[in-house]
Amino acid sequence: MDRQEQPAIRLDGVKAGREGFRLGPLHAEIPRGWVTAVVGANGSGKSTLFRTLLGLEPVTDGRLEVLGTPVVPHGDESYKARIGFVAESPNAHENPMTVAEKAEFASYWYPGWDWQRYRRLAARFGVDEGAKLKKLSKGTRRKAELAIAMAHDPDLLILDEPSSGLDPFIWKIWMEELQSYLENGDKTLLLATHVTEEVKRLADNVLFLHQGRCLGLYEKDLLFDAWRSLLVRETSPGADAGKLRGVPGFCQMESAGPGLYRIEVEFAAGGGLEAYLQACGFQVLESRRLELEDILGCLIQKEEANVEPA
Repeated sequence: MDRQEQPAIRLDGVKAGREGFRLGPLHAEIPRGWVTAVVGANGSGKSTLFRTLLGLEPVTDGRLEVLGTPVVPHGDESYKARIGFVAESPNAHENPMTVAEKAEFASYWYPGWDWQRYRRLAARFGVDEGAKLKKLSKGTRRKAELAIAMAHDPDLLILDEPSSGLDPFIWKIWMEELQSYLENGDKTLLLATHVTEEVKRLADNVLFLHQGRCLGLYEKDLLFDAWRSLLVRETSPGADAGKLRGVPGFCQMESAGPGLYRIEVEFAAGGGLEAYLQACGFQVLESRRLELEDILGCLIQKEEANVEPA
């Protein structure tokens, strides 16, 4: 069976969140067997989404399925044993534990727990198993959390800003371990990150969140191919720069010098771009891909333009 036929996560109009923040409604299917990066500014809802997937934040509306299991109050929670999770902020109640004690505690909850895998990861990350969690630096504690989360070879690995605090050497080792984890094609990784390099190296798909709303789920390669920054020059005296705003897929524009303009566009939004520019009296001098944060900015701008005032 094609690994995309049954999604790892299905969000059908899902709403969640506590007082002061509302997540959703979200409509998306996270494909099984692939890596999906969740991208958004702080406060966009990434951590709330992850808590909702784990049943820690109640769904107030819509339907949520994780690994084929409906996530409902008092429902079947066996799916959680197939998930590895690293939160952005560690749990304070675990502070008195040593790394080894937390691993021992975790082993009871996961039928697939593998001590050999855990100890290999802990050694490779340079984790002192006898150290108390509260004594560890942010980066060192993150290494311990990663080793524990991956020890039972989960079907779904959910990581919330996992590389925060990791030094470049350990980051490289961590990337190698993730690629090894994914190599058979039967594991799903959901990753919230601000690190563009992680998205480029790992992700197959990108899910954008903004203020609790989904701005879209995109195939990564198509996404970066579609969004471009164009440097254009007037070819006709007195050409109307205002017409550049009518370019197919237009997002935003700024002056780049006399007769020069830089515009950001989504090629996928429509064809005929060069013909339109020529008709308006402009020529493309340079075309380059937008960076991830610039694409997010364009998507936010489009979303806000489409939201009706309250």
